[in-house]
Amino acid sequence: MLFTRAPNGLVPTELALATLPYAESIAASARALVRAVSSPTDADRGTVRVTCSEVVGVEVLPPMLAPLLVAHPRLHIELVATNRTEDLLRRDADVAVRMAEPTQAGLVRRCAGRIELGLFATKAYLAAHAAPTSLAGLVPGHALIGADGSRAIIDALAAAGLVTTPRDYAFRSDSDIVKLAAVRAGLGIGVCQLPLSRRPVPLVRVLPALAFHLDAWVVMHEDLRAVRRVRLVFEHLVAQLGAYATQARERA
Repeated sequence: MLFTRAPNGLVPTELALATLPYAESIAASARALVRAVSSPTDADRGTVRVTCSEVVGVEVLPPMLAPLLVAHPRLHIELVATNRTEDLLRRDADVAVRMAEPTQAGLVRRCAGRIELGLFATKAYLAAHAAPTSLAGLVPGHALIGADGSRAIIDALAAAGLVTTPRDYAFRSDSDIVKLAAVRAGLGIGVCQLPLSRRPVPLVRVLPALAFHLDAWVVMHEDLRAVRRVRLVFEHLVAQLGAYATQARERA
C-alpha cells in the first residue's frame, strides 16, 4: 500500500517514500524522452529545458532568451528557476546555468564570465542612515539583509574581516529573490549583483572596495552536443552571460 487515508487527505506510506526517487527518475526520463522526440537533432526547433537559480531565472535570463526566440521562433524554452541543483546526468534539464563549477563527469561546461557582487542599499535608506565608511561601521549601526539558514553571506563577510551572527541581520530570508526585493524596498544593506543594482530601482553601492565574485557556468550533457536546438541555447547563454559580466565591470 502506497497511501493511507487521513483527515487531511492521502498520506504516503514508508513504502511510497522509499520508491519516490525511482518515480522521480522515471518522470525525468519520460520528460527527456518527450523533448528528445520533439524535433530532429539537426533542427532549430523543439523544446529545451533550462535550469538556473531563482535570481538568474527571474532577473537575468528572460531578457537574454528573448532575442534567441525571435531568431528561432520554433524553439521552445522550459525555464526551471530553482536553487536546487537539477541533475543533468539524469536529464532533469538539458542546459544549466550554475554559479559554481560542476564536478560531475560526462558534462560539457563553459565558464561564461565572472560576475561581481557588492553591498547595496537604496538612496532613501542611506539618506536616513549615514553610509558606513568601514566594515566595522556596518554592525551594529545598520540594518543588514541576510539569509535565514544559509551561512554564505556570514562566511563571505567573515572572510573580508567582519564577524557577524544571525542576530546582526534585521531581515533574513533563504530566498535570494526575497533578499533582493528587501534591498530594493529600502529595508537595509544587502548583497546584489552589479548589473541588477541598476534596475528597476537604482541602488547605491556601500563600501565599493568590498567585492564578491561568482563564476557563471553554462553546462549540458555531453550526449547533447550534436543536438542543434540544445547547442543553440548553450552557445547563446555563454555569449550573453559573458557580455552581462563584462558590461557590469565596465560600468562599475
